[in-house]
Amino acid sequence: MKKSEMTKKDSIKVFNEKQIRSHWDEIQEKWFFSIVDVVGVLSESIDPLAYWRKLKQRLKAEGNETVTNCHALKMIAADGKMRTTDVADTEQLFRLI
Repeated sequence: MKKSEMTKKDSIKVFNEKQIRSHWDEIQEKWFFSIVDVVGVLSESIDPLAYWRKLKQRLKAEGNETVTNCHALKMIAADGKMRTTDVADTEQLFRLI
């Protein structure tokens, strides 16, 4: 799926001039956001994927259930291909933050 083919359910949110991929789930009636994108915006890390992997590992070791409850969805990656990425709803993101 190319950017031009995105539906209303899939969109890009902009925060501090950086993109955050999102997906609207009609059944659950809530937005899901790419955790890697949010981590990249908040941490300003040059490698948000590595940052998220390490943070996720540490949170799991602490017994944090928020990480366990995060799901993965396919979203458009920087290369234009659909790739699986961890996502969280608004409540889960606030818990992670």
